Amino acid sequence: MGSNIALIGCGKMGRALLDGWVNARIKSSYIVVEPSGVKNAPKSVRVLKKPGKELKNCDIIVLAVKPQVMNDVCAALKPFIGKDALILSIAAGRSISGFKKLFGTGQPIVRAMPNLPASVGKGISVAVASPNVKPAQKKITAQLLAAAGQVEWVKNEKLMDAVTAVSGSGPAYVFLLIETIAQAGEKAGLDRNLSMTLARQTVIGSAALAGADKTPAATLRKNVTSPGGTTAAALEILMDGKMQKIFDRAIASAKKRSKQLSS
Repeated sequence: MGSNIALIGCGKMGRALLDGWVNARIKSSYIVVEPSGVKNAPKSVRVLKKPGKELKNCDIIVLAVKPQVMNDVCAALKPFIGKDALILSIAAGRSISGFKKLFGTGQPIVRAMPNLPASVGKGISVAVASPNVKPAQKKITAQLLAAAGQVEWVKNEKLMDAVTAVSGSGPAYVFLLIETIAQAGEKAGLDRNLSMTLARQTVIGSAALAGADKTPAATLRKNVTSPGGTTAAALEILMDGKMQKIFDRAIASAKKRSKQLSS
């Protein structure tokens, strides 16, 4: 691509993206701004403790800091950001209009929501662009996000709160499922370590199976379920409607929090 990219913040998600870019051998120069430094930073990456004039030549500024500190971070960045530089935010709840207020109405902005499986190249990111983002900038954004997994675009930014609730926070729901199955296995008489191993690998294998083709999840579920068998007995409990209601409430709560973060 030949772009100059600055990554602002190098926590779990920021580092996942950085490693994805480096591993994909995307031809760019990288600057990381991280007050605490970057452990085992790739040799091709320049690390700064605070923003400086080095950012003036950057074509893309990737904001990977917590939403709660975003305003202060952007204020520190603004003097060093070119008016045509693309701002790519992966912060939950922070809107395009909010970034326009921080950087100016003419600044091209892309708001994206990746998720933690990006750290192993299995993530999914959803992005939305402001009207003044050029096709070339959108293409570069897609390449950067694709280095960590699948990429989808939406035109309506209002959908990003639901995206955040479903896929941004979603890995935590899956990890909770592993914990819950393992604990139930213990109560059924299994050794703790064995139960956790069974729960973890079952989720890993099932995810791989779900990703192997386009077979609907409902069909995969039915394929495992023999009439009158053990799976059917368990699903009779799980599919009584309570689980759906719990997830409906959970997603709604996460979506509401995403909206609150943008206010």
